Amino acid sequence: MSNSPQSQPQPLGTEPASVDGSQTLLHRGLGVGSIVFMVVAAAAPLAVVTANLPLVISASGSTAAPLYFLMATVILVLFSVGFTAMSKYVPNAGAFYSYIQAGLGPRMGIGAAALALGSYGVMLIGINAFLGVATSNLLMAFLNVDVPWWLCSLVALVSIGFLGYRDIELSSKVLGILLAAEALVVVVLNIAVVSQGGAAGLNVEPLSVSAFSTGTPSLGLMFAFFSFIGFEATAVFRNEAKDPDRTVPRATYIAVVSIGLFYAISSWAVIEGLGVGRAVDKATTDPENLIMNLAEWYVSPILTDIIQVLLVTSIFACVLSFHNVLTRYQFTLAVKGLLPKSLAMVDQKHLTPSKSSLTFSLISLTATAIIAVLGWDPFKQIYTWFSGAATLGLIALMAMTSFAVIVFFRKKECTRSAWRAVIAPGLSLIGLTAILILVIGNFSLLVGSASTAIVLGGLLSATFVAGVVGAEVMKRTRPDRYEALTRASQ
Repeated sequence: MSNSPQSQPQPLGTEPASVDGSQTLLHRGLGVGSIVFMVVAAAAPLAVVTANLPLVISASGSTAAPLYFLMATVILVLFSVGFTAMSKYVPNAGAFYSYIQAGLGPRMGIGAAALALGSYGVMLIGINAFLGVATSNLLMAFLNVDVPWWLCSLVALVSIGFLGYRDIELSSKVLGILLAAEALVVVVLNIAVVSQGGAAGLNVEPLSVSAFSTGTPSLGLMFAFFSFIGFEATAVFRNEAKDPDRTVPRATYIAVVSIGLFYAISSWAVIEGLGVGRAVDKATTDPENLIMNLAEWYVSPILTDIIQVLLVTSIFACVLSFHNVLTRYQFTLAVKGLLPKSLAMVDQKHLTPSKSSLTFSLISLTATAIIAVLGWDPFKQIYTWFSGAATLGLIALMAMTSFAVIVFFRKKECTRSAWRAVIAPGLSLIGLTAILILVIGNFSLLVGSASTAIVLGGLLSATFVAGVVGAEVMKRTRPDRYEALTRASQ
């Protein structure tokens, strides 16, 4: 029977929680719903529908967006099969790092850890810049108050740092409320479009082979795939789950399937609302106001105002979720001796990795302040560059993880079926590799220019290489610690 949040928390296996080598105690109250709220909030469904869906339609030149989302869902469900099968054998919260190390060894694992920290870190900073812009625009629109974007971003980071420091259940409750609100407004719009028969009568043309074969399906699938980033973080909360061997797999499947179906249904409703024959033109000519216009046409101008407010809360929830993910990543790496041991400290009142949370709050605040001083454009530069780079890094990590699952189960004697140990991970590896190739081939499109793509691609590669080199240095200077990592991966 699982402990309740009020009962004594369970230890994290044999991992030390602090510098004195004692066992780590974290809050053990997260159930399936709480984890799902946090990882789905990271996907920011309202922000995806309002900002990314028009891009999917315009970039592909097609109305097959529902099919692109369904295809991405299938690839990620296949990824989840091996991902969750392996979670039973990797009893810590390192997610990508832990799985890649278990399958491919400490060098690749530490390289993956460096790439994951860098990718999630720049993703958070980029999205927080977007949050600052959205908040500043909202204050001007409703209160006629001109507040600089960077001040809004800094205030948001302080609020997120407060929530991240406290009991993880507080974050999950906040995220649950915000997620429910943003999902509800999209559902209201969907129902309004369907009940009124769309622009020219409802049909299934967006789900047809002819729609899929129109335009550039590869770009549509690529941009649709970006909308799922964050779901894979379910394993990061393993150490705070009530029953991790059951909670993490269930939360992973629920998160990816619910996100996928939500996007597929919503994209179909949006296309029907615009009119199948006019959707691509409208998404291309006025992507910023596409969803706002639909809300006004089919519901009321009041819904447009509500969407503007909830877009800000949606992005806030996304940043909070990534903050919690990064905090747990740093904590796990510190427990393993790959980061300073002080980051493995646990607050005795809230049972959270408090020092890790405070440290990353300071990092993100400093980075945002520096960017503001440099005068970089918060959307065209910070958000575009950082989110594009993070997406490339995270997709590469997912592909590596699928490969690591296959290698791990080939080395380890266990009762896992061929479907979970080889076939599903193999199919996901093929799909993820195809997506990765698409992203690399179109990276300059994602980040704005070829020169920026070269710089960011080089930095991502350097981050991974730095982790591999660090592993080699550890092997030579701290062989005992390196040997412990090697044993843990066997």
